[in-house]
Amino acid sequence: MDLYAQLGVKRGATEAEIKKAYRSLAKQLHPDRNKDNPKAAERFSKVTQAYDLLSDADKRARYDRGEIDEEGNPKSPFGGFGGGGGGHYGGARGGASGFEGFPGGGGGASGGPDLSDLFEGLFGGAGGARRGGGSPFGGGGARMAVKGADVAYRLTVPFADAATLAPQRVTLADGATIELKLPKGVEDGAKIRLAGKGEAGPAGKGDAIVTIAIEPHRFFTRDGQHVRLELPVSLREAVLGAKVKVPTPDGAIMLSVPKGASSGKVLRVKGRGFTDKSGTRGDLLVTLMIDLPAGNADLERFVEGWSGGEGNPRAGLGV
Repeated sequence: MDLYAQLGVKRGATEAEIKKAYRSLAKQLHPDRNKDNPKAAERFSKVTQAYDLLSDADKRARYDRGEIDEEGNPKSPFGGFGGGGGGHYGGARGGASGFEGFPGGGGGASGGPDLSDLFEGLFGGAGGARRGGGSPFGGGGARMAVKGADVAYRLTVPFADAATLAPQRVTLADGATIELKLPKGVEDGAKIRLAGKGEAGPAGKGDAIVTIAIEPHRFFTRDGQHVRLELPVSLREAVLGAKVKVPTPDGAIMLSVPKGASSGKVLRVKGRGFTDKSGTRGDLLVTLMIDLPAGNADLERFVEGWSGGEGNPRAGLGV
């Protein structure tokens, strides 16, 4: 089926329209929602393959010009020659081993024309036209070996899992579930290639391309390889010092708040951030925020009678 028809859009659709159509279909057809419907899984694979090709500007242009087929494979310009079309390089009619009209087949020792330059121009080099090696006009009508299409996936990873590189479970279009190991230095939008997990083809399966989307956290934020946290502390804890429980991507820990701590003071917890490509983890940077109770009469009376509150804490700002 035409790739645009697979996604239910017209030729000439904008990139945004193609993306919107794919997202809608992917939600309906994802294997997790259709575990007892193998046809839905097959359709999911098809629409993902269509989106993967049409979302690539270069591939889409080549497809629109008729240079590649729905699987992204080059269309054979020699479909009318030999023993078959559609990428099948057959022998001459009548049992000869070469092209029809070219005695002897491949040229060289048999005296026929040498077509290697022609194929080099068409396929970017003699080797590019035939991944399995050997002549593209091999005896017996050998097919050009082409790998299957790649399949695109999007994986949403919880913030803490991305920081700790926790393994993720991925359900493929064929219904199989695999465990995916996140790489060091993982970033939002990173792509992970799973060899041999794509569509089947004459030269083997294509790959699965998994795009990582790191989910925002409700109180952690990322700062490079570090993680930041604003931690509320009571006035008593700030004035007298205390040990308080603090969340980290790896689980809660006890943290010492020093005596006389002010709002904005940053405490560092080593090795609780994101891991860079060298394997070194960043830190958790905890910013203390003094949380004053509203409408506390005892606190208000204390401050009114406190002589130590004089002075201008904004003097350093020149005001």
